Amino acid sequence: MASSLGFEFLTKKPYSPPSWASHLHPLPSHFFSLAHLPTPIHRWNLPNLPTNTELWIKLSGNKVRKLEFLMADAIAQGADSIITIGGIQSNHCRATAVAAKYLNLDCFLILRTSDLLVDQDPGLTGNLLVERMVGAHVHLISKQEYAKIGSVTLTNVLKEKLIKEGRRPYVIPVGGSNSLGTWGYIEAVREIEQQIQKGTGNVKFDDIVVACGSGGTIAGLSLGSSLSALKARVHAFSVCDDPDYFHNFAQGLLDGLKAGVSSRDIVHIQNAKGLGYAMNTSEELNFVKEVAATTGVVLDPVYSGKAAYAMLKDMSENPKKWERRKILFIHTGGLLGLYDKVDQLASFVGNWQRMDVNESVPRQDGIGKMF
Repeated sequence: MASSLGFEFLTKKPYSPPSWASHLHPLPSHFFSLAHLPTPIHRWNLPNLPTNTELWIKLSGNKVRKLEFLMADAIAQGADSIITIGGIQSNHCRATAVAAKYLNLDCFLILRTSDLLVDQDPGLTGNLLVERMVGAHVHLISKQEYAKIGSVTLTNVLKEKLIKEGRRPYVIPVGGSNSLGTWGYIEAVREIEQQIQKGTGNVKFDDIVVACGSGGTIAGLSLGSSLSALKARVHAFSVCDDPDYFHNFAQGLLDGLKAGVSSRDIVHIQNAKGLGYAMNTSEELNFVKEVAATTGVVLDPVYSGKAAYAMLKDMSENPKKWERRKILFIHTGGLLGLYDKVDQLASFVGNWQRMDVNESVPRQDGIGKMF
């Protein structure tokens, strides 16, 4: 099945990226895309922006961009199954499960959950529903065990088990964030450049803003932007860990690509984790609701919601930093995560009522056909 899906650029021989001196080259024309690209760019009219600041938004496609490269590599290596790991509502794990099934590969997910729930059925909320519908094998691990063992060892334990069973597993790290996955967002920069030339009035973006949850997206965006004609400054808002951790992690990815640059020179990282990963204050959730109500853009609560909230807070506190700038905000998807927040969101979205039809309106059985 793999050879018929157009992964030739990786399956015929090991992939050798172009040298950095040759700038950003387009992918071969026969490259198979798991994502629907290009994703659109729109003007985003959020209120209370600094003076003469323009804000634009590019929608989604995040996890699948990395998976295009990682899944192709899995097929090139003859894998029959995929292992990956993440939180209980991991968008990456859901995207991986769907992509694996599409490519006729079995998928094994290690999902981190609370110590109290690790021995219970995880349910069918949000991403879990999709993962279980496509037949992913779900393995739960407690947050306490995850913290003591780590994602690399956990995936290796499952890998060794599958190998002993005669399987050929391929491991994808948290968020698909390794040097190969980073190419997904290096390519995204080329996509942005093409869109600027064709459809956004030739606007020149000064800044790119994005959430940071595993590090691969910011490594690809910042490297791609620094090497391209775009030269936009990348601002990342971390939703877990801290800026120093992500600078060091991104540096490892850049070193793996032999990029020869320092992460601290090409990306500015600020803390936006708030209460913690996948935990939200009422202010953050109300912000997500208000943005949807005023602009029609639905943000996820874990990544883009926190990043946009922190961005506007920084704009309010440091307006001179953002004045007269043209900013592109990268929406990284994850809307299924909203379903995990329904109890917290309920108080913000109570706009419903029964329709009141006056008794004078004629009524006749059978006149309103129901299909």
